[in-house]
Amino acid sequence: MLEKINLDKSMTKQEYKEFIDGITPRLALLQRQCKEERIPIMVIFEGWSASGKGTLINKLILPLDPRGFKVLAISEETEADSFYPYLRKYWIETPAKGRIHIFDQSYYRGVTAKAINGTISQEELCNDYDDITEFERQLVDAGTVVIKFFLHISKKEQKKRFQRLEEKKATAWRVKKRDWKYNDQYDEIVPFFDEMIAQTDTDYAPWTIVEATDRRYATAKMLNTIVMRLQEQVEEVREKKRHKPVSEAHIGKESSRFMPGILNNVDLTKDYTKKEYQEKIKELQRKLAILHSELLRRRIPVILAFEGWDAAGKGGAIKRLTQPLDPRGYEVIPISAPNDEERSHHYLWRFYKAIPKAGHIAIFDRTWYGRVLVERVEGFCEKQEYKRAYNEINRMEELLTKEGCVLLKFWLHIDKAEQEKRFVARQEDPDKQWKITDEDWRNRSKWDQYEKAVDEMILRTSTGNAPWIIVEANSKYYARIKVLESVVKAIEEAIKRKK
Repeated sequence: MLEKINLDKSMTKQEYKEFIDGITPRLALLQRQCKEERIPIMVIFEGWSASGKGTLINKLILPLDPRGFKVLAISEETEADSFYPYLRKYWIETPAKGRIHIFDQSYYRGVTAKAINGTISQEELCNDYDDITEFERQLVDAGTVVIKFFLHISKKEQKKRFQRLEEKKATAWRVKKRDWKYNDQYDEIVPFFDEMIAQTDTDYAPWTIVEATDRRYATAKMLNTIVMRLQEQVEEVREKKRHKPVSEAHIGKESSRFMPGILNNVDLTKDYTKKEYQEKIKELQRKLAILHSELLRRRIPVILAFEGWDAAGKGGAIKRLTQPLDPRGYEVIPISAPNDEERSHHYLWRFYKAIPKAGHIAIFDRTWYGRVLVERVEGFCEKQEYKRAYNEINRMEELLTKEGCVLLKFWLHIDKAEQEKRFVARQEDPDKQWKITDEDWRNRSKWDQYEKAVDEMILRTSTGNAPWIIVEANSKYYARIKVLESVVKAIEEAIKRKK
């Protein structure tokens, strides 16, 4: 692929001046239009060392309003990065709606470096590229424009640029021993870049190969590509606005096949006596305290995700979980409606930010499943968005578990009569009145709609690597013990696998 590209393409100074004079006002206008239409943009620069990535980035930002973009220079993976899944830091750096993030190298760098150095198997390499294309697809599906450039120069040209850089004291530091090593291995490295491009060149995030021998030509091709892509996106967004379909009911006939479903078959009569409960919880909490130390020692991250009906006992179960834990090694993350910053990003963005580092426990009180529950039922997202979310969530959870994370998902289930009893008890107890709101009663009126959504959620997202655990929660004693038993068992199994 790269070997067949003509690297002799060039532009005269006059051609370049005429081109720049015409395109820079268009680019500045498109930045304003993308901000107005709330279009997030990622521009990625990859390529050979000394191919001119920094130069092209400088040419790109000259016409832009500096308040609307951010340039990210991606360094090699640090020790801190190694405590998290590989793509987490890139999720965190995705742009908000209306902003431009420009990457001087990206998530491709670490993967190709491992391939070139032979520290990754072919199967692992393909899996990593699959994770990357899925990451880009999710961003594009949510409205992000992903523009990717690979700057290509010849071995001879690269060597010449290294020599020029080394001749000047101010720039000699930029050339490392590894750069010369890779120049010597240029012909051996080409197939790795070819594979990267072939594996990750998609219709939603295509690669643009930039012939970068001539700086003027490279700049012109880069700017023209960006302007064309942004123009297309602005027109597409405006066209959709003009022909926005009438909203459909979010719980419709397509969900009826899930009822009567999973929740109807849950046995809510399960219970423990107070004595049984006290004996079991004491032993389970003792084990959990020991296991928590092992998690820290073996650097195993744990995510415990709690969903369930209002008043189902999530808070009580979480409290019993955390009592024996070292507070320095866990965090409880209560999830409420997204704030303005969170709404300006992909809905999974705020959850990637909260992923625990290796050895720590993150306990989510409500989760990313809000997209297919409350957002679906209350009409806060479009039908295609919550339908798409099932696969997006499955892929996120697959990524987490593949990286060694213990992920447990609990649905705390009570029946409608038990919920009413607990609501009334809260209203009558001055110390618990703060727990019950008008919104709780309003949500209760949509019980049937939520039940259908929960059944579909469980069926579509209970996977081999991250199955749902339905907790029979009419008995608080039984629910708390089941949660603790599930956590202890999962951590014990993870520690055995780590030995």
